[in-house]
Amino acid sequence: IGYVPQRLKVEAGLPMTVRRFLSLPHRVSDADAKQALSRVGVLGLEGRQLAHLSGGQFQRVLLARALLATPDILILDEPTQGLDQPGIAGFYRLLEELRAETGVAVLLVSHDLHVVMRASDRVICLNGHICCEGAPDHVSAAPEYRALFGFGAGGALALSWADMSDGAF
Repeated sequence: IGYVPQRLKVEAGLPMTVRRFLSLPHRVSDADAKQALSRVGVLGLEGRQLAHLSGGQFQRVLLARALLATPDILILDEPTQGLDQPGIAGFYRLLEELRAETGVAVLLVSHDLHVVMRASDRVICLNGHICCEGAPDHVSAAPEYRALFGFGAGGALALSWADMSDGAF
């Protein structure tokens, strides 16, 4: 299992380099660390202090650390929180590439409904309980989903899968 948390607070005074962080809790070789950082697009940050990374760099380092375990499933909890729009798009593109290349299953917790509906094979909509679940087109048509997020173009958050596929998105 690889895990990328929503937030991980690193004290500014903690002398922790990216390279050392990647070896927690188990030591990894320099070659494996470099390969993981390269795969997520942040090779060259090995000597940088964690506290000095941008939000996007830090999320990619967290993803690299999760990938070092060569997981069968990657669990991500709001992994793009605090990233700007280009950073969000790049992060999700990277996840799609990793999924295609490695076959890793991705369990993503997100409030970004557009991304969820476009990039998922299966969606579970929660609102204190499981409201609806299934393929994105099934969920977007579910009365429970529509009650939460609106109808069609009138409820911008509830664009149907067909709407998004047709370019209305």
